Amino acid sequence: MRPLTEQDIRTSFINCSKGEAKRLAIPRDLAERPWHDLDFLGWRDPGAPDRSYLVTEREDRLVGVTLRFPSSQRGFLHRSMCSLCMTTHPGNGVSLMTARKAGAAGREGNSVGVYMCADLACSLYVRGKKIPESGLRIEESLTVEQQIARATGNLSAFLDKLYT
Repeated sequence: MRPLTEQDIRTSFINCSKGEAKRLAIPRDLAERPWHDLDFLGWRDPGAPDRSYLVTEREDRLVGVTLRFPSSQRGFLHRSMCSLCMTTHPGNGVSLMTARKAGAAGREGNSVGVYMCADLACSLYVRGKKIPESGLRIEESLTVEQQIARATGNLSAFLDKLYT
């Protein structure tokens, strides 16, 4: 992914108003992000524990999505799998993220959901740059490149649902 500026990020959102996009918390460490290892920029809102954001490149343009997730706590023995990167996490490591649909459907309250890594670090898990809390990822027969393609394809399928 190419490095993004605050302005790039704020103008990319498809499922919130321009005013909401102007007010959302942007990460302060954009210059330090490992852009070459990211398929999307994802972050949690430090001021709103139930909100997170995702920005990705899609068809030569940026697409930003506001996400919400429940704050329910799961036990450490409970394991869930991210539907983007297929990483399993104990406890609250995976969360159902919901996003308002784009356009009129979103203004009417329609939304879609996806189970994702709660820290939005899918790109880093796939590349082995970050290790899940459990200490390991399930060994796969796919190459890292194939896993990246699967994760970006899964993200694209989720984003498609925001437009329908």
